[in-house]
Amino acid sequence: MFNLEEANKRGKEAVDTVVKSYSSLAKGMQAIATEATDYSKKSFEEGVAHFEKLSSAKSFEAAFELQTSYLKKSYESYIAEATKIGEMYSDLAKDAYKPYEAPIAKATAAAKSAVAA
Repeated sequence: MFNLEEANKRGKEAVDTVVKSYSSLAKGMQAIATEATDYSKKSFEEGVAHFEKLSSAKSFEAAFELQTSYLKKSYESYIAEATKIGEMYSDLAKDAYKPYEAPIAKATAAAKSAVAA
């Protein structure tokens, strides 16, 4: 028989789970956006500073050395930032899934006991 109180309880639990997941998702996306913005600003400033140094180089060799150094540093910085943002996305997925762990475990246990019976 249909139990209205049980249905309301389950509906409230489902809504709470979705709200927790969405909150984690929103916070994570905001952190990622902030990180990307900060990196872009820093990268632009470093590019402008490099161009100023490059324009004052006295010889082709000095300019080549400056450019090589800048490219190496930029590449290493990009790889570090990409790794950091990748880890942030991984953490975001874990945090967004966390509210669903208990209900899924409960449903899985119920399904296993139903199959065993």
